[in-house]
Amino acid sequence: MSQAKDMPVRHVVVAIMLAAGPFVVGASLAFADGSGDPAAVKNEGGSGKYYDKEGNPTFKVQSDGTVDWFTYSGFRRYHSDCHVCHGPDAEGSSYAPALSRVLKTMNYPDFANVVVNGRKNVNTAQESVMPSFGINPNVMCYIEDIFVYLRARANDAIPRGRPQKHEDKLEAVTQAENSCLGHKS
Repeated sequence: MSQAKDMPVRHVVVAIMLAAGPFVVGASLAFADGSGDPAAVKNEGGSGKYYDKEGNPTFKVQSDGTVDWFTYSGFRRYHSDCHVCHGPDAEGSSYAPALSRVLKTMNYPDFANVVVNGRKNVNTAQESVMPSFGINPNVMCYIEDIFVYLRARANDAIPRGRPQKHEDKLEAVTQAENSCLGHKS
């Protein structure tokens, strides 16, 4: 089976739209700027996923510091695949920018476009290359989680380091992960 056949439909649709370019993404999806109000206003059908008033994936941090499962998952996935270049806790490095600052102004479609397609910036002072992760299921199956974690860091909703408390992982989340990663339940 192909990877695309094993991926949930929404991931395939997002990947196709992103591959088509930023003009299609911008015209087809209405997402708020990453610096907009990240307040969670709805939970998707009891899935544990939170969205802001514009429908962007976002974080939910309770008054005792407990984070939603997807913020915690995003922390884990970020530190598995992204921190090597972007530094621990998204604070940047000599290789890549601090995503804890970049996501103050970057929206989800732009973030996903860079992750899926990569980016190359060349000028007289430097050359920076972000590789494409569009076919890496360890990133693509968790792209929203990574965005949510980075959005929480960008909005100072969580401190540096591993979140101390998190919501439980729901069985539906495990099933969706297994489906996306091509694992049999």
